[in-house]
Amino acid sequence: MLRRFLHAGLVLVLVGQPLAAQTVSNSELFGKSLKAAQEALRQFGAYDALVEAKRVNDIGYRVVGASGFTKFPITFHLIDMLEPNAFALPGGQIFVTRGMLEMGLSDDMLACLLGHEIAHVVLEHGIKLERRATLLNILSQAALVGVLIGAEQRRRDPVNTVPDPYGVSQDNGSGNLVQGTAAAGLVISELLLRSYSREFEDQADEEGQRWAAGAGFQPRGTQDLFALMNSRLPQDKKYGYWMTHPFFDSRLDAAIARGRDLKPQPPQSADALREKTQQALLAWLAAIPPEEMRPPMPNPNEPPEPRSDERVRLRSGSGDYDREPLIKREALAAWPQGPTAEDLRLERLHRLRAEETERTPLARDYGKLLAAYEREIAQVRELTPESPALRTFDADEKALREDSKTLYPQAQQVLASGVYETSFLETFLSNWPEAAEGPKVALLLGDAYSRSGRPADAVTRYLQAGEAKGTDQAARALAGLRNLTPYLDDLAALQQLAEQKEDVELSRLAEDRLSAKVGTFTDLSVGAAYLRRYPTGPHAAKIEGRVNDLAQNLYGEMVLYQAVGDSIKALDRIQKILTYAPTSPAADRLRERTVVQG
Repeated sequence: MLRRFLHAGLVLVLVGQPLAAQTVSNSELFGKSLKAAQEALRQFGAYDALVEAKRVNDIGYRVVGASGFTKFPITFHLIDMLEPNAFALPGGQIFVTRGMLEMGLSDDMLACLLGHEIAHVVLEHGIKLERRATLLNILSQAALVGVLIGAEQRRRDPVNTVPDPYGVSQDNGSGNLVQGTAAAGLVISELLLRSYSREFEDQADEEGQRWAAGAGFQPRGTQDLFALMNSRLPQDKKYGYWMTHPFFDSRLDAAIARGRDLKPQPPQSADALREKTQQALLAWLAAIPPEEMRPPMPNPNEPPEPRSDERVRLRSGSGDYDREPLIKREALAAWPQGPTAEDLRLERLHRLRAEETERTPLARDYGKLLAAYEREIAQVRELTPESPALRTFDADEKALREDSKTLYPQAQQVLASGVYETSFLETFLSNWPEAAEGPKVALLLGDAYSRSGRPADAVTRYLQAGEAKGTDQAARALAGLRNLTPYLDDLAALQQLAEQKEDVELSRLAEDRLSAKVGTFTDLSVGAAYLRRYPTGPHAAKIEGRVNDLAQNLYGEMVLYQAVGDSIKALDRIQKILTYAPTSPAADRLRERTVVQG
C-alpha cells in the first residue's frame, strides 16, 4: 500500500518539475540504436500515415514529459508490419506497427502502450540484456558487408566461390554462430521480436501506466489494451503482441490493481520538451564527422532493379533511412513547427528535387515531387498558417507545375512516335494522371509488364485502363486480363481480379486459378504478399499454412548448407524465412538455435 501512495505522489511531483534539457548521454549506444532503426525501416518500410503519426507523437511526448527522462531524445516511428506490436531500442527509438494502430486503440490505450515502451528505454532494459547488447555491437560494425561480398563473389563465380568469412558456421554442437556482420533480417528480428523477462515486463507496465496517468490519460488504458488484444488475438506466441509481451494474466491483474490508485493529472503541454528533443537530435548530428555520414556507394556491377508500383511505394523516400536524413525526419516529427522545422522540410524537398532534376527532362517524376510538396504545404498551413516560409513552398510548387506543363507536349510527341521505354510510360502517368492519354498509357504499361514477367503490375494497369468505360482501351484491357489470368501466379493479384465486379467471367477465371494455386505455390514471397494485402482474405488461412510449410523446407535446407559449409546459401535461407515468414514456426526455431557472436 505504501508503494502505491508513493507512486501516486511521484506522479504529482513529476508533473510540476521544470523540464531539463534533452541530451545524448551515450553517443555510441545512440548511434548503434539508430543503425538498428535504419535497418528496421529498410527491411519492413515505414507506415506512411500522417494522421496516425501525428497522434502517436502528440500522445507519446506527453508521456515522455511525465517520465522526466532526458538521457536520450525519444523518437517515435510507425513501421509497416501487419502484426500488432510495439517495441523500443535502447537509444530511445520507439516503434508502433501498422497492425497495432489498425486495431483502433483509444488515446488512453495508446498512451499506456507508449508508456510501456518508454519505460523499457528509461529503465535500460535493452542494455541489461546481454543478448541484445551483443546484437547492437554487431550493428555497430559494417553490417551486411560480408553478406554482400559473398553474394557478389557467388554472382561472379558461382562454381569457385570462396567460403564467406562472415557467414554461418558450426559451433561444436552448441548452436549456429552468426559471426561479425550478420544478415540484417536475423539481427533486426532478434532486436525487435524477442520478449523481455517477466520482471522487465512488469516494471514497464507499472511505470508506463503511471506516466500515462501523469500525462492526463486514464490508467485503465492498460487493462483496456489487454482486453482488446485478448479479444482480437489468441494468446499464442506466434501472434505479434503476445510474442514480445508475455505473461498476460498476471499483468492484467496488476494493471487493474494499480489503476484503482492512479488518477489522471491535468494535461501538461509537451511543446517545450518536443522542441528540446529536436535540438538534441540536431546537435548530435552536427557533432558527427562528415565522413561518417556518407551513405554506402552503390555497386556498379549490379543491374538496376526493375521498377514496379509496389517497389516504388515501399521504397519511396528510402534515402530518408540513411543516418542524416533519418535524424532530420525524427527532428521534424519531434517538433513540426517553427523556423527549424520549416528549414528541415525545405531541405528534404530540395534534396528530392535535386535528385529528380539530375535526370533527363522526360525521366523526371514531377508527380512524386508535387505530392511531396503538397503534403508539406498542407502541414505548414495547418500548424502555422501565417508562416512566411509558405511563400517559398508555394513558389517552388508553382515552378514545378510549370516545368511539368512545359514538358507535356514533348511527352505527347514521344508517345505518338511509339518509340519509348517502360520507364517513360511510368513517369507519364505519374506526371499527368488526368491526361486524355491516361487509359492508353495504362494499357501500354499493362502490355509491357505482361511481356516482361511482371503480371501483378500488369493487372493493376489493365484495371486502370478498364476504368475508361466504352473505349477501345477498356476492351483491350479486359482481353489482356482474360489472357493473363490462367497463367497468373501472383496470389494477391488473383484475389484482386476475383473481387472485381465488372466482368463475371474474369472473376470466375481468377477464383479458379487462385483456388488451384493456394496450396501449391512455391515462392514464399508470393504467399507473404497475399497475407500482407489480404490478412483476413478468404484464402488467408490456407496460404499461411503453405507459407509455414515452405519456411520449414527452407529451414531444412539451411541446416544442410551449414553442414556442408556453404554459408552463402545458408544465409540466403535465413534471410527468406525471417523476411517472408517472420512469425512461422521455422522462424521461431531459427531464433532459438541462433547464437550471435560480436
